[in-house]
Amino acid sequence: MLSMTDIAGLAQKDRVHGDVYRDPEIFARELDILFSRHWIFIGHEGEIPNNGDYRQRHIGRQPVIFLRDDKGVVRVLMNRCTHRANAVCHHERGNAKAFTCSYHGWRFRLDGELAVVPYSDRYDQDFDKKSLGLRQVAKVESRRGFVFATLNPDDVPLDEHLGPLVLAELDDIADLSPMGELMVNAGVHKVGFAGNWKLMIENVVDGYHAGPVHRSHFENVLARTGQNPATLTTSASPARIRHLGNGHCTWDSSSILAGGTRSFPGNRPGEEAAKAYHDALIERYGKERAEYLLAKSGTHLYIFPNFSYVGAHFRLIQPMTPTETRVHLFPILLKGAPQEINTRRLRNHEAFYGPAGGGQSDDIEMFERNQIGLAAEVDPWSLLSRGIHLETQHEDGSVSGQITDELSNRAFFARWRELMTESSEGGKACVS
Repeated sequence: MLSMTDIAGLAQKDRVHGDVYRDPEIFARELDILFSRHWIFIGHEGEIPNNGDYRQRHIGRQPVIFLRDDKGVVRVLMNRCTHRANAVCHHERGNAKAFTCSYHGWRFRLDGELAVVPYSDRYDQDFDKKSLGLRQVAKVESRRGFVFATLNPDDVPLDEHLGPLVLAELDDIADLSPMGELMVNAGVHKVGFAGNWKLMIENVVDGYHAGPVHRSHFENVLARTGQNPATLTTSASPARIRHLGNGHCTWDSSSILAGGTRSFPGNRPGEEAAKAYHDALIERYGKERAEYLLAKSGTHLYIFPNFSYVGAHFRLIQPMTPTETRVHLFPILLKGAPQEINTRRLRNHEAFYGPAGGGQSDDIEMFERNQIGLAAEVDPWSLLSRGIHLETQHEDGSVSGQITDELSNRAFFARWRELMTESSEGGKACVS
């Protein structure tokens, strides 16, 4: 069994050992600590807009139901009958009035309460129906529609986990809507790859890879529009990466991108729709904030451990095994925005991240090549030192680096090391 010292030695200030991507013991500890004892992202309220709407999700390896009950309360319930452990929710998504166990017919209300027990007369007087509802996840909270959960009742408050800088980022995302609300009703792109989940995390706020990996896509954009998006991620770019604390990171490309569509140059909405959207933002937030939101619309945001937002979609990252990962990408539409704005957001998302898009497939190929290369163990270390001597500390507590620096990876593994080496008494996963 690995000691805390062993684990700490795998993630150093400027490099990380290959075992963190391959070792089954490391992976099991990640699921136990990062995905069970601490806050993780579960989904967005926009996925379950109506009472009775539900989605199947996982907390680590544990199956849960993310739902809106018949009173409109967002809940996360364990997907396990309290009788003999049969799963009570069998579809990926849907709308239900109750959940019924197919094995023996126990039926549960949407708030988890046990409603029906067939032939209950055969139980004795000690049978306590009220105590046998579906188990509730210890803590479930929402910020601007983004829902987080933890199995640990003693975990820190969600706002402490996120911190004020991430809370401000979530405000900026939601406020791209003239009504302050996001819609998540445009479907989902599902991605799987033969690689460790952290390989995608490293990629989310990493500008260094974009030029080499996405060159063909950038050349296509250049040929069609006469403008080159590759300039965003060169060492001369003014774009910055910021560590927001607790391993959360973002990048700021507001000096280059604008328009509220997460678009590459030349791919913008028509003048009439753009003006209507701009005017609606000004009416809601005032001119100064509206201009700020439009300039910042191209951001990437990563929230430790399993959430990322990339301009027009958010991702739910699900580790399956040390070498298998599944990711769901949900396009986000803006409530109250002109239809053309939302249509353009969706088309831009599809152009890069869709099944026939020009970018996501490039990244997936890199993750799988990474996993192959990690099997070569003569030198097992991966370097994360780019820009380490050029970081800037800011008054708000954040740290920034140039867009091609590896600041985000160093920040992730610093948090990873901190949590992975906490004592077993650091909090016990449980439900109520």
